[in-house]
Amino acid sequence: MTAPFATALLGWKASGKNKLSWPLVPNFADVDSAESLRLAAGLLDQLDVLRDFASDVPKDPGGPLEEAVETHLEHGLFRLQPERGWKVARGSVITGFDQYAHLSQVQALVRANPGLRITVGTDYLIKPDVTVALRGVRTASGLPHLHAAISCKWTIRSDRVQNIRHECLQMIRHRRGRQPHLVTVTAEPLPTRLASIARGTGEVDAVYHVAYDAMAASVAEHANAEQADAWREVTGQRRVLSYELLLGTLASW
Repeated sequence: MTAPFATALLGWKASGKNKLSWPLVPNFADVDSAESLRLAAGLLDQLDVLRDFASDVPKDPGGPLEEAVETHLEHGLFRLQPERGWKVARGSVITGFDQYAHLSQVQALVRANPGLRITVGTDYLIKPDVTVALRGVRTASGLPHLHAAISCKWTIRSDRVQNIRHECLQMIRHRRGRQPHLVTVTAEPLPTRLASIARGTGEVDAVYHVAYDAMAASVAEHANAEQADAWREVTGQRRVLSYELLLGTLASW
């Protein structure tokens, strides 16, 4: 259960300084965390990525991750159910979709009355990393129905967790109609950091890991008690899932 694009993005890179003094480190590990380095290295071993050479991977994999998710879902969904009129895109503001079309009127009022910006704010103008829409669904606004909003985060940090939660909560509160599938896709190797976004009261439906099986094997072999407990928690509660399941989940709704 590994994303088809995982080995094109995950690999080894040169490091001048890291917790274990390795010359090469996984490009998705926190170099200040020995546990992150060990778990990420174990994951690469499971994917048969050679340790002794710098990998031919993007220098900044955040954008390529978004592109890979967009391309994979677009091709996969059209192959499975072409009649549903899928529209998969990056960087689309949610006001372009049926459930959030009314927010355009709010934005027009704010533009006409700058004083409202302080009272109302503009944090409802969310632009998910990847959106999946249905053009084959008839809507009152005539705009496509937003089927899923996907936050692609190469790794998880505390500030990213807060941003994801805030955006998802805004989309839950402001929707008119059925809620889209609100998810995160990541390569984060530390289970405790995965838990920081997977736990909660439902702001995020699920976290999909791009190398789930390799991650599970690395945790079993290399994780300390805290990380192993966190992995059992988030996977046992089905809050962290294999990326492989995302395509089928979207197609079956």
